[in-house]
Amino acid sequence: MNLSWMAWTLPTALFFLTILMLLIGMSIWEYFSPGGAPRVGLLRFETTRGDRLFVSLLGAAYIHLAWLGLVPLSLWWALAISVVYAIGVFRFV
Repeated sequence: MNLSWMAWTLPTALFFLTILMLLIGMSIWEYFSPGGAPRVGLLRFETTRGDRLFVSLLGAAYIHLAWLGLVPLSLWWALAISVVYAIGVFRFV
């Protein structure tokens, strides 16, 4: 399999590995606690754990893209902001 088109660096591999681990973790959580107790949060519509994971991953992508385009600092700061954002999404959305 020719994967030379992809820049397979350590950060790229860690990124995809992290998403894979999140999906596996959410699957295990769903197996042991089915349903995930849908709730209505700040967005005023019902969300499940999977919805909140999707929103947090999508938000993290936008945070990183904005960071790359607007801020000259290290991406570690964008990661920290993304983690805080994800905690907020899981807590309040």
